[in-house]
Amino acid sequence: MEYRFLGKSGLKVSALSFGSWVTFGDQLNVDTAYDCMKAAWDAGVNFFDNAEVYAGGQAEIIMGQVLKKAGWRRSDLVISTKIFWGGTPQGGGRPFKQGPNDHGLSRKHIIEGTDASLQRLGLDYVDLIF
Repeated sequence: MEYRFLGKSGLKVSALSFGSWVTFGDQLNVDTAYDCMKAAWDAGVNFFDNAEVYAGGQAEIIMGQVLKKAGWRRSDLVISTKIFWGGTPQGGGRPFKQGPNDHGLSRKHIIEGTDASLQRLGLDYVDLIF
């Protein structure tokens, strides 16, 4: 696998990343998601992407369960997520009710959305938020 610097961040990421938009949530269970992510990992992928809105938060929950099951060193991974659309702390799926500050790029939502994503992923930090 080829690795490239991610902008000026100093992070080296695999040329290909693994995203969970259409593969996680109601479409896959944890075991199948594990098989997909392990195949990517075995091919050299170290960059895994998610978003608070994917499957109403379920995608982050599943990815977090896979990361825990796999036992990969956190320092070997680059994990990204996206904040804007809103999600639910417990990954309640859609539809979910949103208040006026539960989405967007306000300081409030960026902080609360990041905290909720970390909770769903079961991680202490993510490497990239966009």
